[in-house]
Amino acid sequence: MASTGVNMLRWGAMVTGVFYGFSHQTAITSRDKTAHAQHEWDSKAKLIDQAKAEYQRKTQPQPKGGVISNPEDPKFDLELYVKDMEAKNKR
Repeated sequence: MASTGVNMLRWGAMVTGVFYGFSHQTAITSRDKTAHAQHEWDSKAKLIDQAKAEYQRKTQPQPKGGVISNPEDPKFDLELYVKDMEAKNKR
């Protein structure tokens, strides 16, 4: 039969293995939950950004005749605006 020292070594190795397995599984589960939560957060943030962009696109006034008449708009072109106004006045 096996001696007492060998049995203690076997039981000690088994207890150590069970403890290591439990702690390792806990770490893996925690990491997966964190990754899943981050993925959900990123997907929701992406949807919110898309909705904001779509709202901005829908609420932005569309120029009539292709000429932007708002001088505060960064795409405003004074020369095109003046030519458009001259053309409208000649009609």
